[in-house]
Amino acid sequence: MASIGSLIFCTDCGNLLPVSKGTEKNILHCDCCGAENRDYPSKTVTTTTKPSDFPSVLRQKLSILQTVERHKVQTERIDANTDCPKCGIKGIRYSEVQQRGADEGSTIIYNCDCGHRWSVNN
Repeated sequence: MASIGSLIFCTDCGNLLPVSKGTEKNILHCDCCGAENRDYPSKTVTTTTKPSDFPSVLRQKLSILQTVERHKVQTERIDANTDCPKCGIKGIRYSEVQQRGADEGSTIIYNCDCGHRWSVNN
């Protein structure tokens, strides 16, 4: 009889044997070849694993730390067709953000040089 962890195999044909009772007096009969195998008390095997034991492309992507400095990210653009309702100047800076659900439209936030701010939901 050979065992791997809690699985016990027949020494004659290698077939998986019935569940062990854990006593030497118990005889395990092989359903495949009919051999009788003496049962041995189970040995407790403890294994430990860590995430790196099971490599994954997704885990590698999640483990990459990305630092973005907000002042280095250019999110504002200029809309040459929009006038400021307060001062009337053309060419207003705007940012597009997703403030509502993913199935909802985005929100456009306009910032004029005069200090006036407003938003429009798409």
